[in-house]
Amino acid sequence: MKTMKWTATIVSAMFLLVSCSRTAYVQKDSNVDFSKIKTYSWVRTQAEKEKANASTKNDDLTNRKIRQSIDRNLAEKGWKEVKSNPDVYLVYDVMIEQEEKIDRNAVYTQPFTRWFFNPGSRRWVAVFYPSHFLGFDENARTVKEGTLTLTMMDADTDKTIWQGWTSSEINGRKLSDKQIDSKVKAIVRKLEE
Repeated sequence: MKTMKWTATIVSAMFLLVSCSRTAYVQKDSNVDFSKIKTYSWVRTQAEKEKANASTKNDDLTNRKIRQSIDRNLAEKGWKEVKSNPDVYLVYDVMIEQEEKIDRNAVYTQPFTRWFFNPGSRRWVAVFYPSHFLGFDENARTVKEGTLTLTMMDADTDKTIWQGWTSSEINGRKLSDKQIDSKVKAIVRKLEE
C-alpha cells in the first residue's frame, strides 16, 4: 500500500513538472545531421555592434546572462565554443512587446431553491433551480511578452539550419535570470528532437 502511494506521488509530481515547463518551438533543416555538430561560435549582429558603439549599455548584463545560460546548456550537451573553424554560428534575439490579452470567464446564474406548499400532502416542498450558463465575460488587458530566439547557421554556407524560440508573459521591463534560464533550457532541449 505504501509503494502505491509513493508511486502515485512521484507520478503526480512528474505531471506537475512537465506542465510547468516552457514550450519551445523549432524550425530546422531536415537535410542536416545535427549529431555531427559539436562546436560553435557566436556571431556579432549589426544591432549588437551599434549598441556597443552607443554610450549607454543598459542591456549588457542581460545579454551576458543569456549568453552564459546558452553556453552552459550547450556545454551540458557536449558542445564547445571555439574561436575558429566552428561547425555552426549562433546568434540570439530578444524581443519584448506589448500585446492585448483577452481573459474570458464563464458567467452563470445563481442557483436557488424555491418552496411551494402542496395542498394534497399538506407539506412544503423544496424545488431546486440549478445555475444556467449565460455567456462569457471578457476583460482586455495589456501584457508584456518576451520572446527569446536562438538561431543556428551553417559555418560553411551561412544558411540558417535551426531556429528555436519561446515566449512568455513578463512582469518587468526585462527578462529575469529565472526567465532567461527556463527559456534557454526549453529551447536547447529541442536540439535533441
